[in-house]
Amino acid sequence: MTAVLPALVALLAAVANATGTVLQRLAARTVPEGDAFSVRLVRHLVHSPAWLGGVAVIVGAAGCQALALTLGSLSLVQPILVTELPFTLLIACAVARRRLPAAGWAASLMVAAGLGLALVAAAPVGGRDQVSPGRWTVTLAVTGAAMTLCVLGALPRSRGRARAALFASASAIGYALTATLMKAATGVFDDRGPAAFFGAWQTYAFVAAGACALFLLANAMESGPLVASQPALTLGEGVVSLALGMLVYGERVRTGWWLVPEGVGAVLATWGILLLPGVDPEGGEPAAETTDRGGPP
Repeated sequence: MTAVLPALVALLAAVANATGTVLQRLAARTVPEGDAFSVRLVRHLVHSPAWLGGVAVIVGAAGCQALALTLGSLSLVQPILVTELPFTLLIACAVARRRLPAAGWAASLMVAAGLGLALVAAAPVGGRDQVSPGRWTVTLAVTGAAMTLCVLGALPRSRGRARAALFASASAIGYALTATLMKAATGVFDDRGPAAFFGAWQTYAFVAAGACALFLLANAMESGPLVASQPALTLGEGVVSLALGMLVYGERVRTGWWLVPEGVGAVLATWGILLLPGVDPEGGEPAAETTDRGGPP
């Protein structure tokens, strides 16, 4: 029963994140391509009610995520956020007034069933509360380098699925790092109160990492359709978060014969995620695949 409440709060965060992502995509589709990855992109988006609404919802989702991380382990909470992907497609289809095809429902059920099986079998539990400065240094260096490589891979490309996926991958790493830092900051709040929370470097680091991830997500939304960015975003965030939970906090999952249902669940969830890009809630965007930088957004 102790895992039920953080799981439910994490599920609420996934729904809120999905809603925010759809709103951000609606706003990003109006951005001129020349404004990508620049201050002009931010200037354009802050005048969009849809984007501001999406940010507000995502901030609320971050609050739910912080609560879930306070109640449960990183290895439990973050994989549940993978359900953001099917929720995103459902909400996007509703906004576009399109029916989610049978293949979309089947893939969504595969994600949910696989994730549920893997988490029940793994039964993740928390590890250490204190993280050494050396471990933080390595974590920040590795995640920062990985994000930089993804961005460098995306920048030379014109709009399209590859660019969207690379920016989304960088954003996924940023959000996983944000959650890792957020768990440390909320732990300080629980142990030593508000004054220590606002005095902890992790508090400002998770805000900075979250802002960076949000900017990269805006670029992913501007670069291509949701079906190109969302699988990389949700699967990447779940996998990186699980790894960081084990490496940074020493969180543990069950081993032995439990590895069999864990593996089956992981394969089932991944298979569903890889099938979902074939479901396009936006009705196709041929312009997003062109290399003509002068074409329509």
